[in-house]
Amino acid sequence: MAALTRLLSRAVRALGQAGHPGDASRLAADGWVALRHARPAEAERLNGVMHYLARLPDDRQNDTPKETDMTAEDRPLDVRSEAPARRHTLIFETWTSLSPGEGFVLINDHDPKPLYYQFAAEHEGAFTWDYLEEGPETWRVRIGRTAAA
Repeated sequence: MAALTRLLSRAVRALGQAGHPGDASRLAADGWVALRHARPAEAERLNGVMHYLARLPDDRQNDTPKETDMTAEDRPLDVRSEAPARRHTLIFETWTSLSPGEGFVLINDHDPKPLYYQFAAEHEGAFTWDYLEEGPETWRVRIGRTAAA
């Protein structure tokens, strides 16, 4: 399994470097979903690849929804002081605890685009993603749970 994960990691990096980081990120996220519970070390390798891909120029400008305002009910989740290995787990636990129609505002120190691809791979159609602030030092993203969740 580790050898296959290394192979997938090299392939999606090459795809991203060839000008298709969005497609590469979607593939890496699909692999992450398949591995995250049974093989967390291999899933973490793919998470690292998605962070690498997020720094490449994007091939699709409209991959994520347009900016919207947060509501008064949205609670903030500031992960900047959390260890990087803990951040995604904390974010997914927070999203899972939401009722349909609720959301929270993720506050991060880098663009959480890899997280977007992980949500899209595992919860397609069940989440919303709206950038409220896009760096350079702080990113704020409203992540919501749809009625379909």
